[in-house]
Amino acid sequence: MSALNPQDAMEALRRTTPARARIYAPGCSAEARVFIDVFQRNPALASGLTFLGIWIPGVNHTDYAGLHDTARAESIFMAPPLRKSFEQGGVDLRPLSYVQAYQWLETTPLDAAIFQVSAPDADGNCSLGVCADFAPAILARDDVVKVAHINPDMPRPSASPTTNIETFNLSVATSAPLLTYAPPAPPSVFDAIAERIAALISDGDTLQFGLGNVQLAVLKAIEKKRKIRIHSGMISDPVLNAIDAGCISSESGAVTAGVALGSKALYQRCAHDPRFRFAPVCETHTISTLSAIENFVAINSVIEVDLLGQANAEYIGARQVSGAGGLVDFLRGAHESRGGKPIIALASTAKQGAVSRIVPKLSAASVSIARADVGIVVTEHGTADLRGKTIEERAQALIAIADPRHRADLQSAWPSIRDAL
Repeated sequence: MSALNPQDAMEALRRTTPARARIYAPGCSAEARVFIDVFQRNPALASGLTFLGIWIPGVNHTDYAGLHDTARAESIFMAPPLRKSFEQGGVDLRPLSYVQAYQWLETTPLDAAIFQVSAPDADGNCSLGVCADFAPAILARDDVVKVAHINPDMPRPSASPTTNIETFNLSVATSAPLLTYAPPAPPSVFDAIAERIAALISDGDTLQFGLGNVQLAVLKAIEKKRKIRIHSGMISDPVLNAIDAGCISSESGAVTAGVALGSKALYQRCAHDPRFRFAPVCETHTISTLSAIENFVAINSVIEVDLLGQANAEYIGARQVSGAGGLVDFLRGAHESRGGKPIIALASTAKQGAVSRIVPKLSAASVSIARADVGIVVTEHGTADLRGKTIEERAQALIAIADPRHRADLQSAWPSIRDAL
């Protein structure tokens, strides 16, 4: 198989797939910008296509449904770039967890898929590098035309899934920078939240983080802990500081993740430090894997929690801005782990304190996390361990960690909520 240029590869793909083909386009740090650029320069190549992918809000910014008037997209997350096309009927949202999304990609009708991989080794094996989350679900399929961006800039960690170059029907070999991600500094309130979470973590625990404020703040707060391991969907640059501080175990594979998403420095460390190990969602997120990890601490953030203990992680007001992602997978795994802790973290207020994020009832159109899956809730004002508590005890524990300015209103609202059950 000879390598093509990106334009020729996409033209060849259109010749070998149906007029209304369904095509997987990767997200996170495996986003294949060289092919996106081709579609944006030549919109006709996207005519009739449906693009499928797990595109992360705040990270991946392409509106695939907007590439052509007849293009469509399917994903599990809502994000600002997709909003216009969604409102025009061009985007289909699937409310799936990560494990469910992986299973969907294993079986959904699919004509072609795009991958970004490392340069092949002497045996012709290409690595999925720092983005091993969903690609294996499709690489295992023999009914899909596979297109590779073979990128010498993709790191080759010592432990990451590989596939032979002969797996691909079409390929492009060109150097291109990986997508980088630099989160803004977290608000100062997260320092207090992180200190409370750090008090729940012991030396030798295995931690999972969501992307963003919680990961940044908590990893800084636990730098004096020792022999910490990480098992997560995504890791970003704060992991480097934790390693350099001596917090992270020195064992090979001590940091297991589906994706690294951050700076060039992070990607370079992943390529050379044997502590980094990358695995697909069918390993990183499944309850059978997570329940077997002792002292597994899942730490994630949400938008609001109500007095019944239900959580909203997807809506601001009436508008969907994200998706549940791996939240439920990790929380359930932590519930099942011996010594595990399912933690949800959030600032107690929004809009400079005017709005409580501990609310009487969720304002969202749907529930992201059912009350049975919510375990420990942490705000800057305290920690509420809801596990095993009655409905009344749960409500009172949540009121106690709300902002003091809003506790009286929550207390007044609770009886009518309780009486309506």
